[in-house]
Amino acid sequence: MNRAPGNPPGQEPRWLTAEEQHVWRSYIQASTLLEDHLDRQLQRDAGMPHVYYGLLVKLGESPRRRLRMTELARYAKITRSRLSHAVARLEKNGWVRREDCPSDKRGQFAVLTDEGYEVLARTAPGHVDAVRQAVFDRLTPEQQKSLGEIMRIVAEGLEPGGTGADLPWLR
Repeated sequence: MNRAPGNPPGQEPRWLTAEEQHVWRSYIQASTLLEDHLDRQLQRDAGMPHVYYGLLVKLGESPRRRLRMTELARYAKITRSRLSHAVARLEKNGWVRREDCPSDKRGQFAVLTDEGYEVLARTAPGHVDAVRQAVFDRLTPEQQKSLGEIMRIVAEGLEPGGTGADLPWLR
């Protein structure tokens, strides 16, 4: 077997313990099933995948319902190419439009249209209900707090500061 990345030559990989393997597999199963559950709910109720809904939410929360494309990609944790494709689909539906950035000829804004805002307003209650049933109704307040803390720690470790980081929105 090849040396694991980050292990010095001659040093054995730090394999997961049985308990760690159990936790890891439980996480993978739950995250995969949750994403599928939310995608199915949003496809059924609004004809869009979960990632598109997240883009509409972020635009709806932004001043003047607009955000630079680079910032929207950073928020969604996706590549600029994937964001461009998603925004093109949302434009086709009339839910988002692009505007050129007056201060930067290469920059663009994504803007949530009135129609997009209406779709978001109609879809949000069902989505929140799906999230509540799948996650929050199953956890105690203490478990909810722990889950939030754990996910923040994991996210911070995967999103290093500084230049040269290999993050989706920088690709």
